[in-house]
Amino acid sequence: MQVNAETLKDSKTFQYLLIVLRGMGQIMLQENALTGLIFLVGIFLGSIPMGVAAIVATFSGTLTAKMLRASEDDIQKGLYGFSASLTGVALLVFFKPAIIVWVAVIVGAVLASVIQHLFIKKNIPVYTFPFVLVAWVLVFSIQHFFPHVSAQPGSETIMPVSRYAFAFHGFGQVIFQSNIWSGILFFIAVFINAPQAALYALSAAVVGGLLAVVLALPADQVQAGLYSYNTVLCAIVFAGSSIKDGVWVLVSVVFATAISLWMNHYQLLALTFPFVAATWITLIIKKILEKK
Repeated sequence: MQVNAETLKDSKTFQYLLIVLRGMGQIMLQENALTGLIFLVGIFLGSIPMGVAAIVATFSGTLTAKMLRASEDDIQKGLYGFSASLTGVALLVFFKPAIIVWVAVIVGAVLASVIQHLFIKKNIPVYTFPFVLVAWVLVFSIQHFFPHVSAQPGSETIMPVSRYAFAFHGFGQVIFQSNIWSGILFFIAVFINAPQAALYALSAAVVGGLLAVVLALPADQVQAGLYSYNTVLCAIVFAGSSIKDGVWVLVSVVFATAISLWMNHYQLLALTFPFVAATWITLIIKKILEKK
């Protein structure tokens, strides 16, 4: 059995599988295959087509990176999988699992990986921005040219839970999952690899939701975690052991909530853009202050 286990561990298929799972883990900035596997379980728990799309997209994005001859170290870390994975899942949120949508999942994953590669070569931290760009283009294009494949609003099953569980819903909404159990699994997945970041993220989800309540935003949106998922990602980026880290988490959370509010007010498709923009703004402010 030991020989078989060692053979499996050294096989190219197993190593590629680990890369794909790390790519899924990187959705919440975790370079951990177990974290990615738990994410995948949580996605399948919410929707089987979304789970399949996550696998297909992450495989496609990673394969694209290899074809681009990207840095093997970056590929091993899963840096070419997370934007691709999010793109695949997002398309199955907005559209029915029709053939054209599955084609778009693969095309979107390839494009996200290419854009990710361009920014990595320039050493620019873009986080999930490639996913946002590709998703905006594909969602608009499919809605315009193939409106018959649009998913019916409210077709997703939403599990009734306590209104105080919105923080876990925030974790779930990072990967477009609305049920509480997926959110709890996602929290556990991050906690396994980075306990401090997970706790910061949970706290940030609470703060984001409370800010939305103070601003009298729709209660159903707050409870669904729609004002918490971007703050979860912000907190993971800036989490640390010093007081300053906590301050930067709070600053990024405020920016992310404000940007989410602005985009929702103008009925713009937010996705994770509030997280990306808030992180960029916070990093710029941090860099300026550290130079003084």
